[in-house]
Amino acid sequence: MSMRKRPSGTSQPPPWEVLVLVATHLDPKTLALSSCVSKSWSVSMSSDHLWEPIVSTHFPSLSSLQYRSPSPSPAVPFRRLYTLGRASADRRLRKPPKPTLCLGNLVFSVSVHDGSSRVFTAVKPGSELGSDPNFGVFRFDIDVCGGDSVVVDGLRVTWNVVLEGYKGVFTMMDCCKGKGGFVVGGDGWFTEELPPPGGCCSGGGRTGSGLAADLRLGLRGVEGGGGGKVVVEKVGVGMMNVVCWRYLSVDDALRYLQHFLMPSDM
Repeated sequence: MSMRKRPSGTSQPPPWEVLVLVATHLDPKTLALSSCVSKSWSVSMSSDHLWEPIVSTHFPSLSSLQYRSPSPSPAVPFRRLYTLGRASADRRLRKPPKPTLCLGNLVFSVSVHDGSSRVFTAVKPGSELGSDPNFGVFRFDIDVCGGDSVVVDGLRVTWNVVLEGYKGVFTMMDCCKGKGGFVVGGDGWFTEELPPPGGCCSGGGRTGSGLAADLRLGLRGVEGGGGGKVVVEKVGVGMMNVVCWRYLSVDDALRYLQHFLMPSDM
C-alpha cells in the first residue's frame, strides 16, 4: 500500500484549535499583526475571548463598555476597545509640537493707574526677557524707572502682550485692587483668570481654562511719606496653572498665547 506524498512546496494551515492555543500566549501587538495573515487568522485572532483579558488588564474602565452599549447598538468588540484605549494612551503621552511663537515675537506692556492718574508704564521686548535658567518657566521681572509715589488704594493694573509689528494684542490682565491689599515695603499681588483657547466653556463667571495671569508689584516705602505712600520699583509677571499653582513652562505659555495672537497657525 503506497502513501500519497504531499506535493512539494505546499503546506497545510494549522487547525484553528492550534491557532487559538498559540494566540493566548501572544502580546497585543503580535496578536494584531497575526490577524492580518489571512481571513481565517483574522477571525481566530480577533475573537473576544482572546481580547477580553487584554482589555481588562490594560484598560479596565473600557471593558465594561462591551456590556453596556446603548440598545439597540451591537456590543463593541474587545479588540476595538483595545484599539481605542491604546490610541488614547498614545495621545496622552505624545509631546505637543513646539510653538510657532517665540518670546522674541512679543512685547510686554504693563501699566499701573491710581484712579485716573497713571503711575507708570513699563514696555519690555520679549527678546530682553530671560526665564529662570533652573526651571525655564514663564515668569519674568521688569525693572521700573521713574515711577511716581502712590497710596496703594484702588490701584488698577493692565498687562498686554503685543505681537511684533502690532499684528495682534492679548490682554493678560486688567483688574483693580481694593483698599488694604498691600503691605508697605512688601509686594502687591494681582491674579486674574485667563479665558480658554477658543472662548468655550465660559459662563457663570468661570473661565474653565485652569490658567491665571499673575502680576507682582515690588513696593518700596517712601521715607517721610505720609499716608503709607510707596514707589513701585519692579514688576513681576507670569502665567500659572491654578490646579497645581505652578508656573507654566515657556513653551506651554507660548502655545496658549499663539491661540489668540496667531489663530491661523493653530
